[in-house]
Amino acid sequence: MALIPSSFFGGRRGNIFDPVSLDIWDPFQDFPFTGGAFSAPRSEFASDTAAVANTRIDWKETPEAHVFKADLPGLKKEEVKVEVEEGRVLQISGERNKEKEEKNDRWHRVERSSGRFLRRFRLPENAKVDQVKAAMENGVLTVTVPKEEVKKPEVKAIDISG
Repeated sequence: MALIPSSFFGGRRGNIFDPVSLDIWDPFQDFPFTGGAFSAPRSEFASDTAAVANTRIDWKETPEAHVFKADLPGLKKEEVKVEVEEGRVLQISGERNKEKEEKNDRWHRVERSSGRFLRRFRLPENAKVDQVKAAMENGVLTVTVPKEEVKKPEVKAIDISG
């Protein structure tokens, strides 16, 4: 038995207190937006949030480079933009368009996210930002940022006289 009822968090089964949980708690989920800036339909508002949050990116550091991998299924390389801004900020962005609805279509479930996504990463000092390379294969974007070689301090032995 849970201490907090699942209805409190919109009926989701995930644990919002888990830092690696993929559930996103939307405090405005059941709030009736009427007029003003929040007059967008609920599904559009939620899908934009989901598109940003569901762009999963791994960052690993090897002895030679920083490697970023993003799962972007269904996107073409022309729909994705990789930039280095402000000197050391890697920005990966793009947009997944909604499927066109036909007049006679009846949707039973919509789980795939659509909308814009944007992720930013501050690169460390040893990143060679002028040599960034990106490749897209089978819906996986790989961005490689080479690292500068760390020069080991030269140790010079001093003879002791006397």
